[in-house]
Amino acid sequence: MPSLRPLSTQLAKKAADELFEKPERIDEDLAALRTWLAKCPHIKSRTDDQFLTMFLRGSKHSLERAKEKLDMYYTVRTALPELMRNRDPEEPKLLELIKMGVAVPLPNTATPDGPRIILVRPGVYDPSKYSIQEVFRYNTMMSDIMMKEDDNLVVAGQTGILDLSNCTMAHFLQFSPTFVKKATMWSQEGSPLRQKGFHYVNTPSGFEVVYNLFKSFLNEKNRSRLFVHGSNLDSLYEHIPKSMLPAEYGGDAGPIQDIVDAWAKKIISYRDYFKEEDQYGTDEKKRPGRPKNADSLFGLEGSFRKLEVD
Repeated sequence: MPSLRPLSTQLAKKAADELFEKPERIDEDLAALRTWLAKCPHIKSRTDDQFLTMFLRGSKHSLERAKEKLDMYYTVRTALPELMRNRDPEEPKLLELIKMGVAVPLPNTATPDGPRIILVRPGVYDPSKYSIQEVFRYNTMMSDIMMKEDDNLVVAGQTGILDLSNCTMAHFLQFSPTFVKKATMWSQEGSPLRQKGFHYVNTPSGFEVVYNLFKSFLNEKNRSRLFVHGSNLDSLYEHIPKSMLPAEYGGDAGPIQDIVDAWAKKIISYRDYFKEEDQYGTDEKKRPGRPKNADSLFGLEGSFRKLEVD
């Protein structure tokens, strides 16, 4: 039997109905993935049951698709050392961002088998003090912990709320086309997770430029899942029950700082895990066929001038 967290009844039904999961087949598929990894000279991967099962679930239990996703997961991460390496939660600047909680998963889901809701608030950090790479590195740490712990996230997917309160043009100017391409590739091609929707609230002027840039790099399915609510929270509540949200958004999930503090403790407790993570990835010199590096994945340098904003 594979060593997996048992799913709740509701999530097990969703995994069977939507991801075509057959518990009796998982062992065999995990063995096939490990055999394949042993024959891939270029991939150094975690191989525990829970980690590999995430790729089976993210591929609706298509073994070939799971192999592609696992290879791409490590390929994209290796090509993004500025976001994925040296993620020490006790490094002073990173610790400040962790305690700010630019992004946090909300504690409850709308239904027992519902997607995880993640609240992102870029307006809480000062763009003259922190680079977008530093902020995003924090996001990757939060995401890695959730992928390891959160069955709702892995089976049902994730829904994002991007609150742009207090965002200024200085925030938006950090989003160069190259960075946006990297960020969308990390969350789309380089992730085994399902995106179920992204909701923008409290959008200031200037937002459209960055929004259109992000949209241009998304696939059609993810593009159709973007919703812009402006300052109309009632419109957001039509998609995400008000009760799920922190008190500051009219909801019942408690003060946002309590959620941020609990997550800060958790991220700091994962310090050794993030150190370990640096040893995993791809060695492109050993990849059969053409290597995949930052240039071939994100090849944007020269394609765009710096984003011009009137």
